[in-house]
Amino acid sequence: MFESLQDRLGSILSGLTGRGALSEADVSAALREVRRALLEADVALEVVRSFTDKVREKAIGAEVLKSIKPGQMVVKIVHDELIDMLGSEGVGIDLHAVAPVVIMMVGLQGSGKTTTTGKIAKRLTDRERKKVLMASLDTRRPAAQEQLRQLGVQTGVDTLPIIAGQSPVEIAARAVQAAKLGGHDVVILDTAGRTHIDEPLMAEMAEIKRRSNPHEILLVADSLTGQDAVNLARNFDERVGITGLVLTRMDGDGRGGAALSMRAVTGKPIKLIGTGEKMTDMEEFHPRRIADRILGMGDIVSLVEKAAENIDADKARAMAEKMAKGKFDLNDLAEQLKQMQSLGGMGGIMGMMPGMSGMKDKLSAAGMSDKTFARHIAIIQSMTRAERANPDVLKHSRKKRIAAGSGTDAAEINKLLKMHRQMADMMKMMGGKGKGGMMKQMMGGLASKMGLGGMGGGLGGGMGGMGGMPDLSKLDPKQLEALQKQAEAAGFKPGSMPGLPGGGMPGLGAPKLPGLGGGFPGLPGLPKKK
Repeated sequence: MFESLQDRLGSILSGLTGRGALSEADVSAALREVRRALLEADVALEVVRSFTDKVREKAIGAEVLKSIKPGQMVVKIVHDELIDMLGSEGVGIDLHAVAPVVIMMVGLQGSGKTTTTGKIAKRLTDRERKKVLMASLDTRRPAAQEQLRQLGVQTGVDTLPIIAGQSPVEIAARAVQAAKLGGHDVVILDTAGRTHIDEPLMAEMAEIKRRSNPHEILLVADSLTGQDAVNLARNFDERVGITGLVLTRMDGDGRGGAALSMRAVTGKPIKLIGTGEKMTDMEEFHPRRIADRILGMGDIVSLVEKAAENIDADKARAMAEKMAKGKFDLNDLAEQLKQMQSLGGMGGIMGMMPGMSGMKDKLSAAGMSDKTFARHIAIIQSMTRAERANPDVLKHSRKKRIAAGSGTDAAEINKLLKMHRQMADMMKMMGGKGKGGMMKQMMGGLASKMGLGGMGGGLGGGMGGMGGMPDLSKLDPKQLEALQKQAEAAGFKPGSMPGLPGGGMPGLGAPKLPGLGGGFPGLPGLPKKK
């Protein structure tokens, strides 16, 4: 997400922060580069002009140029203006209306409306405990109604029975009536799209709106569309009156300018973003967190929220207890690798960690990519139960059998075993005797600094066994930010990863981030997965 823009802006702004004093010419030169970077990212020209004018006006003031750290002041101004451009606060789907609340999905063909309808329905069912009914109004695209029915079966959400020959307006009216009779809280109308905006499409949307009286009209747009997405949003807003935006394919390596432009041009909030193909790959849009990611400041709050959703607390606690005793076998390593994959892989995790966004390429060069992890999981799954519990029995003949079973070679198996040995050694050191182990001492000190005393003991509290890290799932964003600052004060500075000997990563790099042990050992203390 925003990778190319992040790289460009990062290099421009780091050039400013690395200098002691700034002149007006320095700021103007940097803003020219920022302008170019935004245009290359497909941000609309009018939005770029407005953005750079606002930044220039604030950055060339005497109090900035003569301040102690002018470069950092300019970065702060850019950060604040990015947040303003994206919308100051995150806005979720509004369900405050008489049931059934009608949500109407609009957009062009191929933007991902039907899949997004399924994702939103699943999200409202799982998170909000709402009873949802989905209805496909797309009578033009072959099997569109059947696609939504299949998504309903997959997610366990009700869908309106298909009756051949009905018009989209008739289906909309029937869906609202069926939702009332069925006691549904929400009804989502998946409307038809076209390859381009035309008069019949807009007339149909307006008639569906009149008959169903939707509380929310969400425009689904492909974030890779580029500048044309702005015209799309403007046209739909003028003719139908949208209440919010949903951007799909935000996980693509596109330039991401649509996200920055559409909010600024329409004034309508981006409510949700699609981040993958799975039905759970949807996130709320938080402008401040996105601005942090674009400027390489990380997004530790979203990472913790993602961990709370994806990590099984019981498995995590059991692993923490084993690691506290210094035990760590190949089953545990496989579990960690799977957890990293569920959190978005190495790239996704690094992108959310402060100062770590640039580490992704270095890790790939060191042979620590997500593909490597997938091969390692395949190797471990090709072993017997005894071999996973005791890797020392793996001699040449066994390695040959495992290599054939996993489609790898002996060199890859040796690399995995070396990684495991390094992690196992580190776990022994962390869970060692004496004063309760290195991690426990470290986290006890961090907790006391944060005024979270009494968290250092036992496996029961929060991050039990890992030093008593407070229960991250119960902290609000301000406390999480305070934790992040304390971590930096304790020596975990953005961009500096203790535990990276010679650029390699022993056991997933063993990033010694507080509470994350050696490569995400499950984050115990998080709520159970639903």
